[in-house]
Amino acid sequence: MSASYRPTIGLEVHAELKTRTKMFCESRNDPEEERANANVCPVCMAHPGTLPVINRAAVRNVLRVGAALGGTLADYTEFDRKSYFYPDIPKGYQISQYEHPLVAGGSLNGVAITRVHLEEDTARSTHAKGASSVDFNRAGVPLMELVTEPVIHDAKTAGDFAKELQLLLKTLGVSDANLEKGEMRIEANVSVSKDGTLGTKVEVKNLNSFRSVERAIEHEIARQTKELERGGTVVQETRGWDEGKQETFHQRFKEGSADYRYFPEPDLPKLLISEIPDFSANALKASLPELPSARRARYAALGVKEADADTIAGNVEGAAFFDATAEFLSAPEHIVLAANFFITDLAGAPGKATPADFSALVRMFAEKKLSSRGAKDVLAVLAEEGGDPEAVAKEKGLMQVSDEGALRAAVEGVLKEHAGVAEEYRAGKATALQFLIGASMKATKGAGNPALIRKLLEEGLT
Repeated sequence: MSASYRPTIGLEVHAELKTRTKMFCESRNDPEEERANANVCPVCMAHPGTLPVINRAAVRNVLRVGAALGGTLADYTEFDRKSYFYPDIPKGYQISQYEHPLVAGGSLNGVAITRVHLEEDTARSTHAKGASSVDFNRAGVPLMELVTEPVIHDAKTAGDFAKELQLLLKTLGVSDANLEKGEMRIEANVSVSKDGTLGTKVEVKNLNSFRSVERAIEHEIARQTKELERGGTVVQETRGWDEGKQETFHQRFKEGSADYRYFPEPDLPKLLISEIPDFSANALKASLPELPSARRARYAALGVKEADADTIAGNVEGAAFFDATAEFLSAPEHIVLAANFFITDLAGAPGKATPADFSALVRMFAEKKLSSRGAKDVLAVLAEEGGDPEAVAKEKGLMQVSDEGALRAAVEGVLKEHAGVAEEYRAGKATALQFLIGASMKATKGAGNPALIRKLLEEGLT
């Protein structure tokens, strides 16, 4: 990209909310339903004479997101009709929010938020073998839309924001936010300009992975810059992302808000949030769990490395397991050890290991009852099969041997077998000692105390 052009990026993120029923009717909100058009009713199919009813749980979910973002929660809010005509919109309009969203402002990961509002999802269209079909199971599902300010200036910041938002939604329990299943959908508004003002905005859709978000933005920045550098103009449009070609492509010219002919939804009541006690700011804040940023800070205060704290906090289920493990470990150094084993050897997935057994293994290692190799081998068994770590270690002969007499015999055997290497060490080749330590550990099947083995080797080599 030319250094004279500066990109500006804003994100629009849609997330399907976890509720028992859809946004305005009693049809089930079940993303796992595989039968087409199974969860439908006259309301979400827009039969004449039907009336919508607001899903209270969906409203509360969005307000909790707003509280977590530090946004301003609406006192007065209303729903609006957003008119457009596609086969996946049975009414010919979508019930959304325009002038009075549930949340205004806030920030996440250093990115300012414009608004967070609530609407209904559309049906799902598929096209194959020259025919098109529409599945209305998704039509009417509660959909949160979050819009950022145009304050992002590089693709990585955009990708990091999207990841942090997904983590926040999962932590709050308001959405599974699975990109591959379409439960979280990201659109990027990208422009470039020379003079610091906002350029012509291009919206990029079809971003179904965080990698796609970053690559599509990078491509679009380069495309627009090239167009301007050759004297052309950037057209306001909606473009898709072709994962195979790794490039954007034209879909349609972008509509403006006037094209949607917004007006207040006449079939739904206006809401005065302040009149609903459990929607008060204090009640919503009290309902929030520990947020990812606070969890990272807590881990760091325990001495966990920043990168490790970020990795653990980035997995909701893994963080819960790690926290449960930490409750069994009083010493901070043991918690740091647990973080190392959890990330390096369990890859954040404990399998059948329980927090109690994992913490017991950490203590065994700290007390030198297990070598590093032995701890890793026992941990592999715990993850695969479960069990008591001490019993597993004894059964497999992995308890660390610290008996000097037993280890001396093994060390003497290694020095005899590798006499040539021993002579190299005596001649000044310091790295030969590591080879002999490794050979001694192998001779003890990984159960020898490495510090004691080193001591005995150094004695035998003098």
